[in-house]
Amino acid sequence: MGQEKMGEKDDGAIRAVGAFGGGIASSGGVCGILLGGVAAISSLYSRASLVEKEDPRLWSLSAKFLREFEKMTEPYGGSNCRDIARVDWRDRDAVKAYYGDPDSRRRECIRLVGEAAEALGRLLEAAAERSTGQPEPERKG
Repeated sequence: MGQEKMGEKDDGAIRAVGAFGGGIASSGGVCGILLGGVAAISSLYSRASLVEKEDPRLWSLSAKFLREFEKMTEPYGGSNCRDIARVDWRDRDAVKAYYGDPDSRRRECIRLVGEAAEALGRLLEAAAERSTGQPEPERKG
């Protein structure tokens, strides 16, 4: 969905972030939602080689998204996966319960995905408007 909004569809980008789930390789570390958002920003504003000039919006938008995500995750006690999902990804039974039980913390993760996507969309649209002075037209990919 996010790639379509940005006007691009890149299966390689989806594959590149595959191990972000579970807090990087099921470690419970930094939430994959945060990492995915920063990856989306990077795909738009980073450089592809050292000879290219880096767009300064890369750092400012990434920092803004981080702050937004930290606010969203304050009620959980942190922005790490272990704080939000509260599941041991290396415990098969715990993982089955996370995915199988409708009352599991998975609801929180799904809700956060939506909130973070909305925040990211607002940040990207505002950045596009500031750079052109007009709302960014929706691109088709």
